Amino acid sequence: MKTKDRKIIHVDMDAFYASIEEREDPSLKSKPLIVAKDPRKTGGRGVVSTANYNARKYGVHSAMSAMKALELCPNAVFRFSGFDLYRSVSNQIHEIFHEYTEMTEYVALDEAYLDITDNKKHVLDPIQVARMIQNEIWDQTHLTCSVGVSYNKFLAKEASDYAKPVGITVIEQRDALEFLAKLPIEKFRGVGKKTVPKMRELNINNGEDLLAWSQMDLIKHFGKFGYVLYERARGIDERPVEYQRVRKSIGKERTFGPAIDNQSEVDAALQRIAGMVVKTMDDKKKHGKTLVLKIRYADFSTFTKRMTLDNYIKNSPEEYFALANDLLVDMPDITKGVRLLGITITNLDDLSYENIVLHLFN
Repeated sequence: MKTKDRKIIHVDMDAFYASIEEREDPSLKSKPLIVAKDPRKTGGRGVVSTANYNARKYGVHSAMSAMKALELCPNAVFRFSGFDLYRSVSNQIHEIFHEYTEMTEYVALDEAYLDITDNKKHVLDPIQVARMIQNEIWDQTHLTCSVGVSYNKFLAKEASDYAKPVGITVIEQRDALEFLAKLPIEKFRGVGKKTVPKMRELNINNGEDLLAWSQMDLIKHFGKFGYVLYERARGIDERPVEYQRVRKSIGKERTFGPAIDNQSEVDAALQRIAGMVVKTMDDKKKHGKTLVLKIRYADFSTFTKRMTLDNYIKNSPEEYFALANDLLVDMPDITKGVRLLGITITNLDDLSYENIVLHLFN
């Protein structure tokens, strides 16, 4: 397939960690929120994961020291619920992606490229697919995302950044050069803080300036990256969506707040998690031989135990729950309070690989 015939979308969640915190505590929506541990409680240590749009108005951004963020925004609320929660929400979103295509490349917990040229929904219009995914993410998680639609990964990424939050931006091939000509050079994917000053010295301020440079001159000044810049200025990006990775495990986790501390609650939670794992295993047409139980207590101590069978574990909630319960017996007492439970199946194979029992003796 020619690159120009591809339909690529880039999905980027809007202030992902901050939006999860606001969902968990709606009172935060009207306040400047910084996702980091409060530097007043950590001796000044810590780094900002992200910030909501109220805090960004003060100049707060990701990777900034939490102490610097506090200086910029003294009235900010600091909140960090932990990556177990963020990862569980990310997994929900990934499952939505797989309803549309298996050709999905995850860049981080909050963004991914999807090749929807031949999607599972058989929808020809990529804008409609983008809108369907955006709506489904909102319906299932109450979180918003911005989506870029184009014929390659570079432009899809540029498009998703163009109209945040809750935007859908399309860059068709006939519009690519016009779009890139006006794009500030610091907005070009891959042009970092160290490269921008050098660009300014060479009077390269936007895509139009970059387009005027020859390939050899760009390579002379920027090495191998010069070749990439030459192609990007022309809207060229041949990279495929890197999706062909062998899945090593399938699992689900749930975080509890407040912690649960009685057997009936733990059993109910494990049954729900077992059901979710079975659904994903069936959707992926996988089965496995090892079940891993993960448990985190109120004091944040975390334990995992695993059980490996000679044959594949039957994909049924009852089977997963029974095995998880067997493993739970050897864990510390749940009356300590349980903050997280998880079930993961590993040693995966396609369902076409079956257990064959040979009856050698009657």
